[in-house]
Amino acid sequence: MSHVLIIEDSEDMAYGLKTNLEFEDYEVTVATDGEEGLHQALEGSPDLIILDLTLPKLDGLNVLSELRTKGVQTPLLILTARGEEQDKVTGLKLGADDYVTKPFALLELMARVEALLRRADSATASSLKTGDIEINAAARTVKRNGTDVELAPRELELLIALVKQNGQVVSRQELLQTVWGHAGRVETRTVDTHVAELRRKLEADPSNPRHIHTVRKVGYRFDLA
Repeated sequence: MSHVLIIEDSEDMAYGLKTNLEFEDYEVTVATDGEEGLHQALEGSPDLIILDLTLPKLDGLNVLSELRTKGVQTPLLILTARGEEQDKVTGLKLGADDYVTKPFALLELMARVEALLRRADSATASSLKTGDIEINAAARTVKRNGTDVELAPRELELLIALVKQNGQVVSRQELLQTVWGHAGRVETRTVDTHVAELRRKLEADPSNPRHIHTVRKVGYRFDLA
C-alpha cells in the first residue's frame, strides 16, 4: 500500500482528497501547515507528497526546497492556484515532479498520482548511481568504483529497502518486516549486523559513512548525495 502525504491548509480540500485516496487503497497522512508537513515528509517516509504552495508557518516552495536540499527525492506533486505561473515554474525548477492547477478535476489528480508512483517504481528498478556506488535493483547487482560488490541476498534486500525510501529514515522494525518478513521473530540487532556488513563492503570509511547513516533510536537512512 502506497503512503501519500497531503500538505494542504484547506481542511475541506485536504480531507476530501484523503477520503478519495483512501477509497483507492492508499494510506494517507494530512498536514495543514508547512512546518508540520516538512516534519511528516522527513520522518513519515511517504511514497508521494501532494504539496500546496500557499501554506501557513512555512510556504510550499520553502518546504520543497528544504526537502530537496536534504536529499529527499520522494515524488512530489504541487498544487497551484490559477494565475500562479511563476510559482509553478519555480516549483518545477526546485525539483517538483508535476503540478495540478486549482480548481482541478479529481480524476486528473488521481491519474497524476498513479503516474508518479509508477514512474518512481520504474526508477527504483533501473540503475541508480550515487557517488561511487551503482545499484541495479532489477539485475540485482551492485558496483563500487566500477567494481562488482558481492552481497548476500539479505544484504541486497536491505540495501534496496533503504534506497527505495529516497533519503528518508527507515525504522529497524520496518526493515525487519520488509527484508525478513516477520518483524516479531527476528531481533533488531540482526538489522544492525547486516548494516555493519553493508558499510564494510560499500563505504570508503565504514566508521564515517557517506551513504548509510544511523538515526539514533530509530533506524537508518541512505543518503543519495
